[in-house]
Amino acid sequence: MTEQDQIRLGKTLWAIADELRGAMNADDFRDYMLSFLFLRYLSANYEEAAKAELGPDWPVLPPGDRWSPLAVWYAQNPEDTEEFEDVMRRKVHYVIKPDHLWNSIAELARTQSPDLLSTLQQGFKFIENESFSSSFQGLFSEINLDSEKLGKNYAQRNARLCTIIQKIAEGLADFPSERDLLGDAYEYLIGQFAAGSGKKAGEFYTPQQISSILSGIVTLDSQDPAAGKRDKLGNVYDFACGSGSLLLNVRRHMRKGGIGKLFGQEKNITTYNLARMNMLLHRVRDTEFEIHHGDSLENDWDILREPNPAKKIEFDAVVANPPFSYRWTPTEEMAKDFRFKDYGLAPKSAADFAFLLHGFHFLAKDGTMAIILPHGVLFRGGAENKIRTKLLKDGNIDTVIGLPAKLFYSTGIPVCILVLKKCKRTDDVLFINAAEHYKQGKRQNALLPEHIDKIVETYKHRKEEDRYSRVVSLQEIEEEHDFNLNISRYVSTAEPEEEVDLAAVHQRLADLRKQVETAAQRHNRYLEELGVPALPYELENGSD
Repeated sequence: MTEQDQIRLGKTLWAIADELRGAMNADDFRDYMLSFLFLRYLSANYEEAAKAELGPDWPVLPPGDRWSPLAVWYAQNPEDTEEFEDVMRRKVHYVIKPDHLWNSIAELARTQSPDLLSTLQQGFKFIENESFSSSFQGLFSEINLDSEKLGKNYAQRNARLCTIIQKIAEGLADFPSERDLLGDAYEYLIGQFAAGSGKKAGEFYTPQQISSILSGIVTLDSQDPAAGKRDKLGNVYDFACGSGSLLLNVRRHMRKGGIGKLFGQEKNITTYNLARMNMLLHRVRDTEFEIHHGDSLENDWDILREPNPAKKIEFDAVVANPPFSYRWTPTEEMAKDFRFKDYGLAPKSAADFAFLLHGFHFLAKDGTMAIILPHGVLFRGGAENKIRTKLLKDGNIDTVIGLPAKLFYSTGIPVCILVLKKCKRTDDVLFINAAEHYKQGKRQNALLPEHIDKIVETYKHRKEEDRYSRVVSLQEIEEEHDFNLNISRYVSTAEPEEEVDLAAVHQRLADLRKQVETAAQRHNRYLEELGVPALPYELENGSD
């Protein structure tokens, strides 16, 4: 697998999506397209494991036969299929019936079979409810194969699905059947669909450039980032995980086997399903991740509701890109919640600090949290000022990073990254003003690798650089700025005014006066020669 293959496959599949979705909303078509890619992945993974399990009993089909060899084995060994499926559930944690495998579905599409739609419905239902419920229950719940968006009747919907699946199968046929390749293509498509979704994109996608900053920070040693990457991260949590791309980015940053379990929470059911598919597509086993469908602010996940501090689950790294300035409805009961009781409640108009406190509560004492937030959290007053002040006084805010505008599909505003820790060595805050370090684009700006590396390296070594970064004492933040963290107060990117050399300016004025006097005398001589009266001039007071 090469990077060129990844890019080429992503572009091939995006071209298919762009061609076939027609008048269908991009978000709706996204769900169909990504579900079919997921079925293709599950099928390839399952057939590979089945072939290894059956060994010499794996059927060899004649050239040109497009059906799955597993269908032939099932037909030849009906009395052994139940035992075989029990073995596969233990080894690969799921089962797919031969009729529901991608090759079988693709062959129905190629032959324009009227049974495609009904077979696909049966396959999705089986995978959700019978394959292995812990991973797949409700996985395709938002994929409505009876939707009129696909066609007005069964025949039209069946024909449309035949076209979509056949095109995908043809597009995939020209590429290696490597599982990582399909996972990367899936990520590419999520990004492309996000680019076309505008404000809705913020619900499910954090651009990879920004994910890389957060991942690079939380995988470094918490107490001494300059010491380099941690050997192992136990549990990692994203309480607004969207499609799971940020969790996967953290996993990629760690060495193989250097991460324990990924935990994610997502309120939107469609995005929740995308996240689970994304995990499995990137070969994260169902025992290595746990994604919960629920509301983080309500804290409705049982594993996070333990009130006893000695028993609560903690995370070595917490990362998040929650919805900006989300309107919520805090209750009186919430003021007593163990996450908020020591800080107070965020205002109804902006839940930014509520999200932050939720994640911070579950951060381990030697862990690192990195969260993307709007700049308002740095300086807004009222309840937010109270929360911010306590976090600063307790020494929990480690770093404030300002990013350029127009990096997100969902908003054009510049945002910041807050890095928080429960235990840190220094009584200060590092400010990084990276607002002017980016590649400008027509619709979106982008961070290049060198911009990302500069931010992470500055954090890692706590470096100071004129007009870019500065380490500021808590005393200065309190006494001179009253706990206001507006980045420009500490690191201004304004160009310093050029110093004026008054002696040189004075000499220049004297020279100019002399030049004016000489020119005026020459001019008057010309006038005298022409018999015209000379013009008066006053060198000190200006001309009349």
